[in-house]
Amino acid sequence: MSIHSKLDRWRNVSQFLVARLSDYGQLFSIELAETRARVMREIIALVALAVSGLFTLSFFCFALIASAWNTRYFLAVVWGIAVVWLIASVAALLMCRAQRPAQSFGVLKDELRADLETVKEALK
Repeated sequence: MSIHSKLDRWRNVSQFLVARLSDYGQLFSIELAETRARVMREIIALVALAVSGLFTLSFFCFALIASAWNTRYFLAVVWGIAVVWLIASVAALLMCRAQRPAQSFGVLKDELRADLETVKEALK
């Protein structure tokens, strides 16, 4: 293979990469905006769920304790509620750790991977 053909190949690859660079910038900004919007929606929904769920469960627990106030089951009810909260906390921790992280910028990664394959093929 001559030097001239190698230079032509490298020039073509560099022109391809320069042309794709602006596309990457646009794609990055679009995916960043989408990721930011998705994360904000998820955070707001999770905070609302957590607050409403905790208020509901705490008032339910207060109602159970008040119902058992002057009975012989009072201590059993209080300790039972504590154990249930402990089990719920451990289950929530395990569920959080078991979740896979969200794949942000997946389209950009796919485009970069495809373009790298194209460059590798062009340079063979």
